[in-house]
Amino acid sequence: MEDSSGLFSGVGLVLMLAWLVFILVAGWKMYAKAGQPGWVAIIPIINILGLLKIVHRPWWWILLMLIPFVGFVVGIILMIDLAKAFGHGVGMALLLVFLTAIGFLVLGFGSSAYQLEKDPLFG
Repeated sequence: MEDSSGLFSGVGLVLMLAWLVFILVAGWKMYAKAGQPGWVAIIPIINILGLLKIVHRPWWWILLMLIPFVGFVVGIILMIDLAKAFGHGVGMALLLVFLTAIGFLVLGFGSSAYQLEKDPLFG
């Protein structure tokens, strides 16, 4: 009898890569809706700076994210602000906090529109 675990791991890998690409495209679309270059969504650390611009928080908040527990709280605040920036309430904020990838899909591919005005700190 053949071992089929190789087949399943290959299929799992393909599905995982497809999911990753789908999430990256959703992030790209979400950033573009908010007036940021879409490519910002796919570059580590730069994507956090882009998110800070989207939600109108100062750039130095990225330093707060390096502090244990404080970074966790700041991340939750950013997800709440992101939901507000697209005109959503508590439900979307919870989705973004607990299932961030799915929240990005909803914001990127859904009918949500970015609703915040230009920020004087970022221009």
